[in-house]
Amino acid sequence: MADTPPKPPSAALLGVQAWASQPIVASFIAGGVAGAVSRTVVSPLERLKILLQVQSGGQTEYKMSISKALAKIWREEGFRGMMAGNGTNCVRIVPYSAVQFGSYNFYKRFFEASPGEPLSAGRRLLCGATAGITSVTFTYPLDIVRTRLSIQSASFSGLQREAGKKLPGMWETLKTMYKTEGGISALYRGIVPTVAGVAPYVGLNFMIYESVRKYLTPEGQANPSSAGKLCAGAVSGALAQTCTYPLDVLRRRFQINTMSGMGYRYKSVLDAIRVIVGNEGVRGLYKGITPNLLKVAPSMASSWLSFEMTRDFLITLKPEPEER
Repeated sequence: MADTPPKPPSAALLGVQAWASQPIVASFIAGGVAGAVSRTVVSPLERLKILLQVQSGGQTEYKMSISKALAKIWREEGFRGMMAGNGTNCVRIVPYSAVQFGSYNFYKRFFEASPGEPLSAGRRLLCGATAGITSVTFTYPLDIVRTRLSIQSASFSGLQREAGKKLPGMWETLKTMYKTEGGISALYRGIVPTVAGVAPYVGLNFMIYESVRKYLTPEGQANPSSAGKLCAGAVSGALAQTCTYPLDVLRRRFQINTMSGMGYRYKSVLDAIRVIVGNEGVRGLYKGITPNLLKVAPSMASSWLSFEMTRDFLITLKPEPEER
């Protein structure tokens, strides 16, 4: 009995494949996958970084080595404490990362001197900065809620919690902030230092990654190996984060500026810098940088690798043109 020939794909499936294989759409979807993978991989270090960033000079609850601080979180809050805020972070980072990668590939068209020509380092920096501003503007309310969720179960002495009372989740926190802290403006508190930090960070990240990626690509080949992509992602993330880290600390402080029990009442970005440096020294602007550097290498490496793998897979789905 002859083998039955496979059924040709339906018109609807071919339409989906054609849509998903478009470069900008593929970058958008792959960016979302990359964001979820990278943030989940380093969630405990991400939470510890935030706790250290918001801990003022008079608070010592997490003033210890990284291993002891992580053990403290595990002892007091268990696995849920290690992953606190990660669900919201993934809800935020999937559209954030998708918009960032998708808009970067969209903006590249406007920065190219001619179609298909590689961008110069300066244009990659500008293109990445624009993509960073676009993505953070779309998803900022989820970022501020993620910060609140990361802090609310921590053992800071100033936080007042009723024993046995269930802590609010993402949507409840959003609604409470909106109703009690000033409406839409409350959900965008800290957006200025955030944009000021994200624009150069994303710009540097894209610029350094593509430069290192090109350097690690063997002569005569179009792409580096998976190890090369991992290395390029780790280098770009570490350098970009180090250059822009103080602005990330300012972002976290402003996000909890009105949170009861944390004691911050900054009037402006310059006032925040003055108070932090005056009370905590210059080191206050770099609080949490050690766990941040420990997490940024695996985070950005896994992000770039999963992005390229997903994007390349989606592009291969493009249907072959029918023979006439």
